[in-house]
Amino acid sequence: MKLNTVLSTLCLAALFFGCIDAKSEKNPATAEVVENSKFNYNVEQFADLKILRYQIPGWEQLTLKEQKLVYYLVQAGLSGRDIMWDQNYRHNLTIRKALENIFTTYTGDKKSSEWNAFEVYLKRVWFSNGIHHHYSNDKLKPDFSPAYFKQLLAETNTVLEGEAFDVIFNDLDSKKVNQSKGVDNVALSAVNFYGPNVTNADVESFYAAKKSPNPEQPLSFGLNSQLVKENGVLKERTYKSGGLYGSAIDEIVKWLELAVGVAENEAQGKALELLIAYYKTGDLQTWDDYNVAWTNATDGNIDYINSFIEVYNDPLGYRGSYENIVQINDFDMSQKMKVLSDNAQWFEDNSSIMEEHKKANVVGVTYKVVNVAGEAGDASPSTPIGVNLPNANWIRAEVGSKSVSLGNIIQAYNNAGSSGRLKEFVHDQEEYDLEEKYGQLADKLHTALHEVIGHASGKLNPGVGETKETLKNYASTLEEGRADLVGLYYLYNPKLQELGLVEDWKAVGKAAYDNYIRNGLLMQLIRLNLGDDVEEAHMRNRQWVSAWVLEKGEQDNVIEKVTREGKTFFNITDYDKLHSLFGELLRETQRIKSEGDYAAVEALVEGYGVKVDQDIHAEVLERNKQFTSAPYSGFVNPVLVADKNESGEIIAIKVIQPEAFTSQMLDYSKNYSFLPEVN
Repeated sequence: MKLNTVLSTLCLAALFFGCIDAKSEKNPATAEVVENSKFNYNVEQFADLKILRYQIPGWEQLTLKEQKLVYYLVQAGLSGRDIMWDQNYRHNLTIRKALENIFTTYTGDKKSSEWNAFEVYLKRVWFSNGIHHHYSNDKLKPDFSPAYFKQLLAETNTVLEGEAFDVIFNDLDSKKVNQSKGVDNVALSAVNFYGPNVTNADVESFYAAKKSPNPEQPLSFGLNSQLVKENGVLKERTYKSGGLYGSAIDEIVKWLELAVGVAENEAQGKALELLIAYYKTGDLQTWDDYNVAWTNATDGNIDYINSFIEVYNDPLGYRGSYENIVQINDFDMSQKMKVLSDNAQWFEDNSSIMEEHKKANVVGVTYKVVNVAGEAGDASPSTPIGVNLPNANWIRAEVGSKSVSLGNIIQAYNNAGSSGRLKEFVHDQEEYDLEEKYGQLADKLHTALHEVIGHASGKLNPGVGETKETLKNYASTLEEGRADLVGLYYLYNPKLQELGLVEDWKAVGKAAYDNYIRNGLLMQLIRLNLGDDVEEAHMRNRQWVSAWVLEKGEQDNVIEKVTREGKTFFNITDYDKLHSLFGELLRETQRIKSEGDYAAVEALVEGYGVKVDQDIHAEVLERNKQFTSAPYSGFVNPVLVADKNESGEIIAIKVIQPEAFTSQMLDYSKNYSFLPEVN
């Protein structure tokens, strides 16, 4: 599970991987070394996107062996980059190839409005790893005409025809992931996890027939495959060496094998070997064996996330998107925050959830603050700020989990500059002052509590299936909301002060509550087009949590809706009662998960998390027009450049900051395109 950047994007001041030929010793011509003291976090802005860069604190303190490990893991991640593109949509790679060929070979007028529109469209496609918006899932609409595009194709001898051409301009495959109620979500989602004519009913019946060897340790059926129909018969195409995406996977394996050779310890090396075995075989039991070994490998300076992991892009929550994050431990910050994982049992015991849903023994919970050294796939350019893995409930219960906050990513957000939106949407000066003084601390603690305590808490009732089976298309938003609620419940609690995490728990808690309600009911609406429903899992959970407590506290005026000079604000009048309401909703969301209550989760999400008050939405959009800062942010990655001696041995690895988003995207396509024609 990951904590999405949008939460932080709207909580923090402004809120809302490098590329190298493995044999090259030269710095890319488009890169420049940036001194830390003069570091510029901002790269460029276009459409609704802001491109940032991040530093890698502590790089120079790593040994050469450790730097090699990071380098190999980053290269492994980038080698699978195109998998994510193809998973997102079947024509993405074909379209990207055509767009990039036009961009690099066109010699005509580059000052016209249509050429500018073409450039912006290409950058948006790069950012989203395809032609659908990375967050809303809507298909990106070009601001140039089909006639102009045909002219560009002709003048650059570029071929793009048939459906791949038409889909850029028509209404086909308009939604990457369709989460609407009462429709065939699989059939109406453009994501390339399912073949033509596969339906919700097909998926559900296919996996209902699958039985795990050990029912107490259910396998993650569907995680690493595409489900298709061949002659009317359902069949999985497994992601593995020799299978679907095999050519890219073989490159990933090549780099992972090099990483094994410089592993920091035996446990880390064993986990990497199991990951390699999983990539070679596609065997889901090996995947679980790997996750157990990875969870137990907690020593060392370096860690990583790699493979097909998060299921948000599958409308039914089975299939994992390719992802890679390489991490360097921030020992000072990790030690400060270790107190949370050390007290995980206390948080479980004192939760508002039913006693029968609490874990008697919370095991193996670790939490670290890390600095990212490279990202790819589902984690780039748009990145999470926190991650808790593995996702299998039985591994969490029996073995434990790893939680990380991406410290240098959060730092980059904080230093990229304020958007100015906060003053527009706070109710009064007191709320503004609380956010300015305690907002960043509250956000960091919410991230930590969400990942460390939230996702690790609670248990399923005996005999209840995995949430993707019981809660279906609502599983992701329910889980994210449940973890948010755990964080909210404990953010307003003296235990945080007792543990030395805050100096004034009430002030931090109030800032956190103000921010969550302001975000969930107002500020996140700037991301939607007027008239749209809320469909993204994290946005849904923020709305249904906020709207539920607003309604349930109405009689006691817990949250006051204020209209002033034609503007809407939400003012919390009773933080103690709001804390109790968060506890009530946490209790109910855990019950829904533990019991697999589909009717209840459908009523909760559809009743509070999907529909938007159109008057307030129109008002928020109008108020937002004064701000020029883009609502979404993402990152270019530092470039790791390996210096080699005459024997080809790496003798040093430099960190170079890319100057431009465009050059990095072109470098990636040049050096990491390992999927030929994918069918």
